[in-house]
Order: sequence, then structure tokens, then C-alpha cells
Amino acid sequence: MGLSELKENFENALLRLREAYERAIAIKTEEDYCFFRDSAIQRFEFTVEIFWKTIKDYLREYEGIACRSPKGCIRDFFSAGYLDEKLTISLLEMIDDRNITSHTYHEDLAEFIFKKIGQHIDNMEKVLPILLQ
Repeated sequence: MGLSELKENFENALLRLREAYERAIAIKTEEDYCFFRDSAIQRFEFTVEIFWKTIKDYLREYEGIACRSPKGCIRDFFSAGYLDEKLTISLLEMIDDRNITSHTYHEDLAEFIFKKIGQHIDNMEKVLPILLQ
């Protein structure tokens, strides 16, 4: 998969993540909330995965930087001047949150992650225009 396809897939995944998140928020008091919350968490997982892989390919193509891990790629993206420190820290925290999503069978943890997804979406949306250049 080339960089242009990754960019397009990331953009679409981010859009679908926002839709899933907003749908879960809209039905918070209804019986199906947990289903939609868990769906949003699942979308969050694979959106973050394609997010960091898009950064990885972007850095390789435009900067000649070969990063290998999600956090390493975000740090390299910061070092290359694409991110400010505050956004970088938030994105690194997002990777931590993504890494604990495999434990969302715990209700409290699922709620904790879900409550943070909105901010993570906003942060990825800040990076999207950079990647689409």
C-alpha cells in the first residue's frame, strides 16, 4: 500500500471513527450504548494503527526517516518540525490509550478510554492536513 492510499484510508477511518463516537454519545442513555461505545473503541484501535503507519510512510518519503514504532514515529514527526510539543505529548498519550484497548472488557476501562476518544479524534484531525499536503 502506497502513501497516497494510506492517507486516503486514514482520512476515511478518521471520519468513520468520528461518526461512531458521535453515535455512541447520542445514545448514551439507551440500551444499545455499550454496543456503540465498544464499536467506537474498535474503530479507535484501527484508526490509530493506520494513523501512525501513515506518519511512518510520510516520514520515509518526505524526510528519509525510518521509524519503526508508533511512539518513535510520533517523536520523529515532532523532531522533523511537523508537531508542537503539546500535540506530541497528547498523541503519545493516545498511543498509550490505544495499547490498553485490548482490556476494554472491563467496563470502567472501556468508559475511561471512550471518554478520551473525542480529544484523540480532534488531535488526529489536527495532523490530517499536514499528511494530506
